[in-house]
Amino acid sequence: MKSSYLRAGAALACAVALSACGGSDGQLELGGTFQGVTKAGLVVTSGGQEKAITPPADGSGQGRWAFNNLISTDDRYNVEVKSRPSNVKDCVIENPSGRAGYHVYTVYITCELNRHELSGTVSNLKGNLVLVNGSDRVTVPAGAASFKMADVPEDSPYGVAVLEQPAGQTCTVGNGSGTVGPAPVTNVAVTCTP
Repeated sequence: MKSSYLRAGAALACAVALSACGGSDGQLELGGTFQGVTKAGLVVTSGGQEKAITPPADGSGQGRWAFNNLISTDDRYNVEVKSRPSNVKDCVIENPSGRAGYHVYTVYITCELNRHELSGTVSNLKGNLVLVNGSDRVTVPAGAASFKMADVPEDSPYGVAVLEQPAGQTCTVGNGSGTVGPAPVTNVAVTCTP
């Protein structure tokens, strides 16, 4: 009986010592910002916690994130990527580890989207033609049978249009707009007349 009182007293002393040192206050947030997340599937972990990061509804791919459970003062953390969205090539975490002294808002996650080719065919081109897709601009020389724009991030919209017509001709673009999927877009067709 005496030894059980001693064990209980020792346990109580340990608990008091821990709380006096601030060892388990559970008051601090662990999180930061993310970018390049346009599709569900990004999950990060730290110390047994998991957090699924939801892509923002505005389509920007960026926002703030934090684990649901708070951490304690002096807790060590090490944030790692458990899984990533199917449209992402890789995710890099900046400031992934440390020891909490205050709220941690400096874990930055940057995901790089897969990029795919945007190209097509050209028919009957007799002069120089200038095509655009957003800020990307490509000059297609006379006699060319194909063209290639800059690669486009997966799940992003594209819209190939004629910026400058060749002298004496009118060129139209078929299959020029849509959303890039998990494969290259190669069916854009430019036809020039006469």
